[in-house]
Amino acid sequence: MKQAKAIVLVVDGGGVGASEDAAAYSDLSSFNSIGNTAKAVGGLRLPNFERLGFGNITTIEGVATVSNPVASWGRLRESSNGKDSVTGHWEMMGITVRHAFPTYPNGFPPEVIGGFEEVIGRKTLGNVAASGTEIIERLCREHFRTGYPIVYTSADSVFQVAAHEDIVPVETLWDWCAKARAMLVPPDEVNRVIARPFAGKPGALYRTSGRRDFAVEPPSPSMLEVLQNAGVPTSGIGKINDIYCGKGIAQSWRVADNNEAVRRTVEWLERPMGGFCFTNLNDFDSKYGHRRDADGYAKALIQLDSELPDMLNKLGGADRLIVTADHGCDPTAPGSDHTREFVPLLDYRPGSEGRGLGSLDSFSQVGARILETFGVAQPEALSV
Repeated sequence: MKQAKAIVLVVDGGGVGASEDAAAYSDLSSFNSIGNTAKAVGGLRLPNFERLGFGNITTIEGVATVSNPVASWGRLRESSNGKDSVTGHWEMMGITVRHAFPTYPNGFPPEVIGGFEEVIGRKTLGNVAASGTEIIERLCREHFRTGYPIVYTSADSVFQVAAHEDIVPVETLWDWCAKARAMLVPPDEVNRVIARPFAGKPGALYRTSGRRDFAVEPPSPSMLEVLQNAGVPTSGIGKINDIYCGKGIAQSWRVADNNEAVRRTVEWLERPMGGFCFTNLNDFDSKYGHRRDADGYAKALIQLDSELPDMLNKLGGADRLIVTADHGCDPTAPGSDHTREFVPLLDYRPGSEGRGLGSLDSFSQVGARILETFGVAQPEALSV
C-alpha cells in the first residue's frame, strides 16, 4: 500500500459541538463552531460536504442529513488537557497532553518578560492576554515611536510577539522568537512562541504571511515518524511543520492562506508517487474564529466545499481523505478564544461504503486511520 495517497485536511477551529467537559475550560454547552456559523448566516449550502455526511455529524442549517453518505462520519472527543493547535494536532498523531502547558491570563511574570527583553536588547509593550488584532491597533503608535515589540498571550499556552514589518524586519522577529523559545523552559514552557508580523497603517493594520510558530518539541516517535520510518513519504502544508518541529515531516510548504493550502494539496495529489499529506487550513481560526466573523467563516466553508471535488476526483481506490479539526473556535462565542469542542471526522475512501461512527475517544483516531491506509502498525501511545 506504499503507493496509496492519504490526506488529512484540518479545518483549524472547526468544532462541531461543546465537549462534555467544556465547563472546565470556561466554555458553554451551546458552543458549536460549524453549527452556530450556519445558524448565524441563515444557513449554508455545502453540497459536497453534505454528500460526504457532514450534516450527519451535527445540525448545520442548510446541510441535510443523508441516508447514504459516501464517507464514514462521526465526531472525536479530545483526550488532551487543552484546546489549542498543538494539543489537537499532537493528539491526532498519537501524543496525548496530560499535563496542561502553562497559561498566563494576567500576563507573563517579570522574570519572563525581563529575560526576553535582555536577549533581544530592548523593552517590550503589552504583556497582557488580548486579541491580536485589538492589541496591535491599540499599541501600534507606541510601537512605531519606540520600536519595541508587542508581547501578548491568550487563553492558550502561547507567547506571541508582534511587530510591524517596516519597524522590525521579519527575519529579526523570527530570531527574537527563536530566542524566546530557547529561554522558555519549565515551569514557563509554553507550547508555542508565535511570530506575528503585521503591516499597514493605524486603522488599517493587517497581519502578513510571515507568521511562524515555534512549538515545543514533541516526544518521539509520533505516528508521523512511524510512517516516515516505514518508508511512507510525509508532507506538511501550512503550519504543520512548525507544530511538530519538523519531526516526521519530510517535505513542507508554508502558505499565505486557505486557497494556497488547498492548491498545494491538489498539486501534491497530482504527483505520481504515494504518501501522506497533512494540510492545515488556518484561516478558519486566525481570520474568522478568533475575530468572531461568522460571515467570513461561512464564506470560507463555502469556498472549501467548492474545492473538494478537485481533491475527491483525484483519489484512487487505495487512497483516503480525512477531514477533521484540531479544536473549536466558535465565531458566535463571546471573547476571542478557542472553544473546547468535539471535532468532525469524515473518512472518505473511494468505493467504500460510509457508515456512522458515533462519538469516539481521542483525536488519535485520525492517525490510526492513516497508518491503516499504509499497512503500518500503530506505535505505543505517547503522553506528556
